[in-house]
Amino acid sequence: MKWIKKDLQQYINAKEYVDTIIMPLSPYHLSKDNDLGKNAFQREVLSVFTKEIETELTGRVMLIPTYHYLKNTNKQDEISRINEWVHDAETQPFQQTFFITFDSSWKKYENELEGTLLWFPSMHSGDFQSKEMHSFIRDQVSEVVDLIRSYW
Repeated sequence: MKWIKKDLQQYINAKEYVDTIIMPLSPYHLSKDNDLGKNAFQREVLSVFTKEIETELTGRVMLIPTYHYLKNTNKQDEISRINEWVHDAETQPFQQTFFITFDSSWKKYENELEGTLLWFPSMHSGDFQSKEMHSFIRDQVSEVVDLIRSYW
């Protein structure tokens, strides 16, 4: 289920089956012109990637809004905010939280997050319309879906 009205109405009627949250973590910053294109591309890939995961696991997962943060911000502050999101979600019957990101800097802090961090290296550019890109995303989605299922 996605964070859209129709899916949320379905969620309310089927809470007992939806026990897992997927929270994308995406950096951004406008201060470095050289990184704008790369960061925008990674955000696009992350969006497609997490939507595909949600589609594969529909009925069991909730894809919540992406958590955006400044790339060079204090991670401790961000961890506090992210964990607040998790605590709020835990008022519902969610039992698992997965954070998905292409930002490797989170690996250093993964033990402080109240959920499971899934970090993946990302491409810096590419063509979303290419067969290679679709194949790459499909292969990665398949691996992540199997991993998430192993937690259930």
